[in-house]
Amino acid sequence: MSTGKVFLVGAGPGDPGLLTVRAANLLRSAGVVLYDALASDWVVALAPPSCEKIFVGKRGGNHAMTQDAIEALMVRKAREHAIVVRLKGGDPFVFGRGGEEAQTLAAHGIPFEIVPGITSVIAAPAYAGIPLTHRDHNPAFTVATGHEDPTKPSSTLEFRRLADPHRTLVFLMAMGNLREIARTLVVEGLAAATPVAVIQDGTRPTQRTVTGTLTTIADDVEHSGIGAPAIVVVGSVVRLRNEIAWFDRTPLFGKRVLITRPERQAHDFANALIERGVEPILAPAIVIGPPDDPRAARRAVDDIGSFAWVVFTSQNGVDAFFARLHESDRDARALAGVKIAAIGSSTASRLQHYGLRADLVPATFVSEAVGDALIAATASGDRVLIYRAQEARDVLPAMLERAQRAPTVVAAYKTAFARDPDFSEKVARADVLTFTSASTVHGFAALLGGNDAAVNAARGKCIACIGPITRDAAQAIGLHVDVLADVFTADGLLAALAGHYASTPHS
Repeated sequence: MSTGKVFLVGAGPGDPGLLTVRAANLLRSAGVVLYDALASDWVVALAPPSCEKIFVGKRGGNHAMTQDAIEALMVRKAREHAIVVRLKGGDPFVFGRGGEEAQTLAAHGIPFEIVPGITSVIAAPAYAGIPLTHRDHNPAFTVATGHEDPTKPSSTLEFRRLADPHRTLVFLMAMGNLREIARTLVVEGLAAATPVAVIQDGTRPTQRTVTGTLTTIADDVEHSGIGAPAIVVVGSVVRLRNEIAWFDRTPLFGKRVLITRPERQAHDFANALIERGVEPILAPAIVIGPPDDPRAARRAVDDIGSFAWVVFTSQNGVDAFFARLHESDRDARALAGVKIAAIGSSTASRLQHYGLRADLVPATFVSEAVGDALIAATASGDRVLIYRAQEARDVLPAMLERAQRAPTVVAAYKTAFARDPDFSEKVARADVLTFTSASTVHGFAALLGGNDAAVNAARGKCIACIGPITRDAAQAIGLHVDVLADVFTADGLLAALAGHYASTPHS
């Protein structure tokens, strides 16, 4: 008897921001995920590391598994696991064969649930600036498949009814039959000049849209190189794209941006890029680990009450501090009476995650600015704990010592160069290289085999740095920096990149 349950989950059209809350929660608790080719990698990545992820889709015309085999696998895994997520692009009941899979589960007595997803039928046109209905154009729409069951003796689509100028037509899986579909619609009465749009990879940074008419669209698509997965929209609403296209009109749309910061810090930045039509490429150049000798950090946390101030120079330092605090069965109350300085807004935000507000955040997010502000806020002899990276600069403690404060420098964590056999390939794919610290610059060069190799790999790409220290490190190894953030945060870097491409639209 089955003790598991299968969830037939719609993954949406590709943009991970369009995933439903229910779907995201199920993915985070899944024991097994069976996913299709159209399910976004970013969505699949929500499943925990312990989850068994099995690709069962079709890429390049090749089926990873037959439909019968997929259904048999669902039944078997449901009898082994509490939660099985069958992840399908778009909505499972819109040309997704979800109905067939639900029938199989019911026949085998497997409990199941349907979790609808946003279908590309509505999402792809919306991201292309094409409303499916409009009071001045088409008051209704019809959705049809362009690829029927090949075992049918003949088509059951009634093109005479579909050829209605008052309805928007949306065809899915129609790329192989596009020319014949367009010809038949004209034969059945639609005007040859009826506008048509073909949208590939709708809602993704790789989205491409070609427009034409029923007469020209097959040739237009052929000349553009657009291919599946794509949807076809037929109707006068297509003309509105010229007025209200938005997603593919942003300065950064379609760019591929390499993110070299540690992976656990990269996801918010990556999500912000995706929202702007950018393809993020996660390529951590460094990893965060414990310091060579963790005893000093442990002693400092145990003795935190003896300090007047504690200074955090990164989010990593904040996380390391609270990890050690929790190891000793204590919480934020241990900092009662101790004032807190954070080097920047991101570090201050991380403190808020633990329920604390920084007493001091300098206007400029560098050690020199922290030092000036701390000297102004403290008195001679005040003990100041600097909880930082093992390899950090000594600017801040030197400033405090000269001002007759009593700094204690503790290595809270250590950065090391990452290992990634695919790093060179990721760099080659990228249009933009981003660096958020001097360490990411040095890790970039190390992963590529040295400074000369790094310069060669970066040639012709836009290089963006989060602040002057990072920029100086990049220039020191021979890189030409194109973009420097005015605000030394990931948001500031994103704004600087958008400004750069807005002022150089053809770059």
